[in-house]
Order: sequence, then structure tokens, then C-alpha cells
Amino acid sequence: MRICVYLGSSPGRSPVYREAAEAFGTLLAKRGIGLVYGGGTVGLMGAVADAACAAGGEVIGVIPEALRAREHDHQGITELHVVQTMHERKAMMAKLADGFVTLPGGIGTFEEMFEAWCWSQLGYHAKPVGLLDVNGFYSGMSGFIDHVVAEGFLKPEHRAMLLVEKDPEVMLDRIAQYLPPRTEHWLDEEDL
Repeated sequence: MRICVYLGSSPGRSPVYREAAEAFGTLLAKRGIGLVYGGGTVGLMGAVADAACAAGGEVIGVIPEALRAREHDHQGITELHVVQTMHERKAMMAKLADGFVTLPGGIGTFEEMFEAWCWSQLGYHAKPVGLLDVNGFYSGMSGFIDHVVAEGFLKPEHRAMLLVEKDPEVMLDRIAQYLPPRTEHWLDEEDL
């Protein structure tokens, strides 16, 4: 099994984010789960990869040529794939992974997580998508997503497809047990 981890190329202000990334990388390796990530050495990306490598785990990075200088592609991982575009990066990461977990990050991290979740909702894949709420980082986003459901733009079943947990062990247990719901993709007036 491999998990694609989306997280910041910055470290964030609090050391708790780096600690969580390192702990998650170590946990993946200890559970025999491979890491698929953005391929860089900077920020939380580098922390999760370094920790997984140090714990003896499989680490596969995917990085676009244009970001190699800025994200400093990681030479100490199991495999590094260099692609031409961000679209190729995301497609390859999704193909290599059996599920997705998002740790703290910025707009790129959000975009990747929302795309993976949308693909799941549309039936393009049946892989679990998780949001690891480190130190309450995603509590506001989770509340907003609940608001989207309440306003009739997202079915509760589709909301439930996004696994939100504070504990990384529980997150990996839920991913291992994940069964995608069989639902229609759109809301009709009778659903509101």
C-alpha cells in the first residue's frame, strides 16, 4: 500500500507541523506503507520524506522540472520521477497511491486535496481521501465544508468521503477500512 501525502513546501510557523510531518512519515514506514509525495527536500515535504526514509520506508517523489531548483529535488529517496507539468505530477502521484492524506500546507496543498476528493466524488477513483487536522489547522475548513452541506451544495455522503482525523493512527486505520459509498454525483431538488 502507498499513501500520497499532500503538505506544505514551507515549514509553517509552529514546530508542531514539522513534528507531525516527521511522525507521519515514520508511522507510514513502520506500518509498511509507502509514501508518495511531491519530491522536494523543503518544508514539511522534506520532513515527511526524510522521516520515512530514516525509518526504512519506501519513498517515491514526483516533481515537475520547473520546480526542481525551488523545491530542491530529493536525491535520497527510493524513486524520483521528474515530469514536465503540475498536471503530470498530480496524475502520477494519484496513479502511484492507494489513498491520500493531507497535512498542513497552503493553497497548492488545498488544491491537490480538493482535486483528489472531487475525483472520488465523481467516481474517477475509489481511493480514500483524508485530512489530518494537526493542532486544529483544518477545523475552520471542516466547518466550512459542513456549511456547504447545510446549504445544499454537497451531499452528506460525499462529505463523509473526506475522512477527517486528529490522530494519524486512527486516520490510517480508517483508510485501511475505507469502502467508498455508492451514490449519485449530483444534488437534485428532492435532495435539498
